[in-house]
Amino acid sequence: MFAGGSMSAFSRRALLNRSLYAGLFSGLTAKSYRATFAAEAPSERVRVGMIGVGNQGGPRNNMQYFLEHIEAMCDLDPRHLDEADAFLKKEAGRAATLTDDYRRLLDSKDLDAVVVTVPDQWHALMTIEACQAGKDVYCEKPLTLVIGEGRPMIAAAREHHRVVQTGTMQRSGVEFRFATDLVQAGRLGTIREVNVTLPGPNWIDRAGSPVPDSSPPEGFDFDRWLGPAPLRPYNANRVHYLFRFFWDYSGGQQTNFGAHHLDIAQWGLGMDDSGPITAEGKATFHPQGWYETPDTATITYTYANGVTLNCRQVPGVSSKDQGTEFIGDKGSLFVWRGGVRLSSAELLHGIDLPKPLLLEGNVATLPSSERRAANHAHIQNFLGCVKTREKPVADISIGHRSATVCHLGNIAVRSGKKIQWDPKTESIIGDADAARWLSKTYREPYTLS
Repeated sequence: MFAGGSMSAFSRRALLNRSLYAGLFSGLTAKSYRATFAAEAPSERVRVGMIGVGNQGGPRNNMQYFLEHIEAMCDLDPRHLDEADAFLKKEAGRAATLTDDYRRLLDSKDLDAVVVTVPDQWHALMTIEACQAGKDVYCEKPLTLVIGEGRPMIAAAREHHRVVQTGTMQRSGVEFRFATDLVQAGRLGTIREVNVTLPGPNWIDRAGSPVPDSSPPEGFDFDRWLGPAPLRPYNANRVHYLFRFFWDYSGGQQTNFGAHHLDIAQWGLGMDDSGPITAEGKATFHPQGWYETPDTATITYTYANGVTLNCRQVPGVSSKDQGTEFIGDKGSLFVWRGGVRLSSAELLHGIDLPKPLLLEGNVATLPSSERRAANHAHIQNFLGCVKTREKPVADISIGHRSATVCHLGNIAVRSGKKIQWDPKTESIIGDADAARWLSKTYREPYTLS
């Protein structure tokens, strides 16, 4: 087991090549995994295991914010572990236990929580198993690959009394809290319309052009990377960051940036426990099919209270134009990562601007030095809740509802239909064909039930 962050007697390479559960992985199911203990709420330092340390989970992102809490790290790509190991040693002056089998982290009595930063097809299984194992969970967005995974994840969190934070860190951003406070306080009057703008795909920026299928790199277990996703040959332009543009593993920018900006729409509208009643839209796709998710999309949602939510995916849109706009009968505001732009400075009359926002005319902005403060605050909120056992600001139930909005948009553009949605029963009304998109068949022997 893990003790004090020190390396085990095995070398790092031995850990990669020697799975604690060698030969048993193919029998893993979410339902069958039961640990023999339940971790107690920590009284001081929260001990964390990182599941996935490449890209969002790695040194340039989540590792920075969990740095002082990391006791163990897991990844199927030895290159990611090498980089993460070197970063932790340099920045924290210590080592962590390294492994390619995430169940070692779930089985450890020396860990209080895990951070799940893996492709979306794994989010449900890993979160459920972690809850069963007595671990609190920080799960990256989008919470789910399909809508039907959300309720089993929530049930596991509640049954095992676990804290589960969704990685929608804009919930902890000063500018987003300020914007939604203004909306909910009625400063804009009655909200009639919300507009969300998302970027186009950056697959070509990252990949360039297609490459042929090949053998995976040495040491990279592609079969386990796929997990419940359909079996297919390895392709370098479908894995790691690029997974998000293929339906087997993710939902494109609709579930990538949409998980953030549509989440803010839900928050501002007071719909954290509900959602729209219809979704319809259209999309365009890469003409040669280099990737599967949309190039552009225009999706319209309606809510039972009459609010219309318009979501556009626009290639080439600047970062300052990506965000959420609320339009009411007294004015409007647009919030993006870095600030809030109001239709009139008079909307702020009598309101104290929260620090560190700076007001110039009708625009309140964050200093550039504060642009990543939301990441730190969101993770601190999670770590604090691990101790207090309170629900975090992006509790799993909130993450599920926001992901649902994203998925409904994808269902609409993929099916070409207007989706009638019942947010109370969480079901598609009157269309059995469209309803099939609510779930996904897992590759045997993986199962969610």
